Amino acid sequence: MSSPIMNKMNTIFVHVSDLERSVKWYAELLGQEYDLTAVERPVYNIKIADHTGLTLDAGPEGITKRQSSSTYPIFNFHTDNIEESYAYVKESGYDVESEITRLDDFSFFTICDPDRNIIMICTG
Repeated sequence: MSSPIMNKMNTIFVHVSDLERSVKWYAELLGQEYDLTAVERPVYNIKIADHTGLTLDAGPEGITKRQSSSTYPIFNFHTDNIEESYAYVKESGYDVESEITRLDDFSFFTICDPDRNIIMICTG
Protein backbone atom coordinates (compact mmCIF):
# COMPACT_ATOMS: atom_id res chain seq x y z
CA MET A 1 0.00 0.00 0.00
CA SER A 2 1.36 3.43 -0.89
CA SER A 3 1.29 6.17 1.72
CA PRO A 4 -1.70 8.53 1.63
CA ILE A 5 0.42 11.19 3.37
CA MET A 6 1.49 13.89 0.95
CA ASN A 7 5.12 14.95 0.56
CA LYS A 8 4.20 18.54 1.41
CA MET A 9 4.53 20.69 4.54
CA ASN A 10 1.16 22.12 5.46
CA THR A 11 1.43 24.22 8.62
CA ILE A 12 4.10 24.88 11.22
CA PHE A 13 2.72 25.39 14.73
CA VAL A 14 4.69 27.65 17.05
CA HIS A 15 3.54 27.43 20.65
CA VAL A 16 3.45 30.84 22.29
CA SER A 17 2.62 32.17 25.75
CA ASP A 18 1.19 35.56 24.71
CA LEU A 19 -0.69 35.42 21.41
CA GLU A 20 -1.03 39.19 20.87
CA ARG A 21 2.65 39.85 21.60
CA SER A 22 3.67 37.05 19.22
CA VAL A 23 1.33 38.22 16.43
CA LYS A 24 2.89 41.68 16.66
CA TRP A 25 6.44 40.23 16.68
CA TYR A 26 5.99 37.92 13.67
CA ALA A 27 3.87 40.37 11.65
CA GLU A 28 6.40 43.16 12.08
CA LEU A 29 9.30 40.82 11.28
CA LEU A 30 7.61 39.89 7.99
CA GLY A 31 6.39 43.41 7.19
CA GLN A 32 2.71 42.50 7.50
CA GLU A 33 -0.18 44.59 8.68
CA TYR A 34 -2.05 43.27 11.70
CA ASP A 35 -4.99 44.19 13.91
CA LEU A 36 -4.57 43.07 17.51
CA THR A 37 -8.32 43.53 18.12
CA ALA A 38 -8.90 40.69 15.64
CA VAL A 39 -6.58 38.29 17.48
CA GLU A 40 -8.52 35.59 19.33
CA ARG A 41 -7.23 32.56 21.19
CA PRO A 42 -6.38 29.82 20.69
CA VAL A 43 -4.57 30.38 17.37
CA TYR A 44 -3.61 33.03 14.83
CA ASN A 45 -2.52 32.26 11.27
CA ILE A 46 0.30 34.38 9.89
CA LYS A 47 0.03 34.92 6.14
CA ILE A 48 2.86 33.06 4.42
CA ALA A 49 3.52 32.82 0.68
CA ASP A 50 3.07 29.45 -1.06
CA HIS A 51 1.82 26.28 0.65
CA THR A 52 3.27 26.12 4.14
CA GLY A 53 1.46 28.14 6.78
CA LEU A 54 2.54 29.49 10.16
CA THR A 55 0.12 29.16 13.06
CA LEU A 56 0.82 30.80 16.41
CA ASP A 57 -0.82 28.64 19.08
CA ALA A 58 -1.46 29.94 22.60
CA GLY A 59 -3.93 27.18 23.50
CA PRO A 60 -7.47 27.60 24.80
CA GLU A 61 -8.33 30.48 27.14
CA GLY A 62 -7.76 29.60 30.79
CA ILE A 63 -5.22 26.88 30.06
CA THR A 64 -1.57 27.78 30.55
CA LYS A 65 0.78 25.99 28.18
CA ARG A 66 4.15 24.91 29.45
CA GLN A 67 6.67 26.54 27.14
CA SER A 68 9.83 24.70 26.22
CA SER A 69 11.93 26.43 23.62
CA SER A 70 14.45 24.62 21.47
CA THR A 71 18.16 25.35 21.51
CA TYR A 72 18.11 24.97 17.71
CA PRO A 73 16.08 26.73 15.00
CA ILE A 74 12.57 25.34 14.63
CA PHE A 75 12.18 26.66 11.04
CA ASN A 76 13.55 29.36 8.79
CA PHE A 77 12.40 32.39 6.83
CA HIS A 78 14.00 32.99 3.44
CA THR A 79 15.82 36.14 2.38
CA ASP A 80 17.57 37.10 -0.84
CA ASN A 81 19.80 39.58 1.02
CA ILE A 82 21.32 38.35 4.28
CA GLU A 83 23.10 41.62 5.07
CA GLU A 84 19.98 43.74 4.60
CA SER A 85 17.93 41.29 6.68
CA TYR A 86 20.50 41.25 9.46
CA ALA A 87 20.62 45.07 9.51
CA TYR A 88 16.80 45.19 9.59
CA VAL A 89 16.45 42.90 12.62
CA LYS A 90 19.28 44.69 14.48
CA GLU A 91 17.82 48.15 13.79
CA SER A 92 14.32 46.93 14.70
CA GLY A 93 15.46 45.64 18.09
CA TYR A 94 14.96 41.91 17.53
CA ASP A 95 16.92 39.53 19.77
CA VAL A 96 19.75 38.28 17.54
CA GLU A 97 20.90 34.84 18.69
CA SER A 98 23.79 34.38 16.24
CA GLU A 99 25.80 36.46 13.81
CA ILE A 100 25.78 35.76 10.06
CA THR A 101 27.33 32.40 9.16
CA ARG A 102 28.49 32.12 5.56
CA LEU A 103 28.81 28.75 3.84
CA ASP A 104 29.54 27.93 0.20
CA ASP A 105 25.95 27.93 -1.02
CA PHE A 106 24.01 29.83 1.64
CA SER A 107 24.24 32.17 4.62
CA PHE A 108 22.16 32.41 7.77
CA PHE A 109 21.72 33.97 11.20
CA THR A 110 19.28 33.27 14.02
CA ILE A 111 16.93 35.35 16.14
CA CYS A 112 14.71 34.56 19.13
CA ASP A 113 10.99 35.21 19.29
CA PRO A 114 9.37 36.44 22.54
CA ASP A 115 9.14 32.84 23.84
CA ARG A 116 12.81 32.16 23.04
CA ASN A 117 12.01 30.00 20.01
CA ILE A 118 15.00 30.22 17.69
CA ILE A 119 14.17 31.23 14.12
CA MET A 120 16.70 31.07 11.28
CA ILE A 121 16.86 33.68 8.53
CA CYS A 122 18.70 32.24 5.53
CA THR A 123 19.52 32.49 1.85
CA GLY A 124 19.88 29.66 -0.64
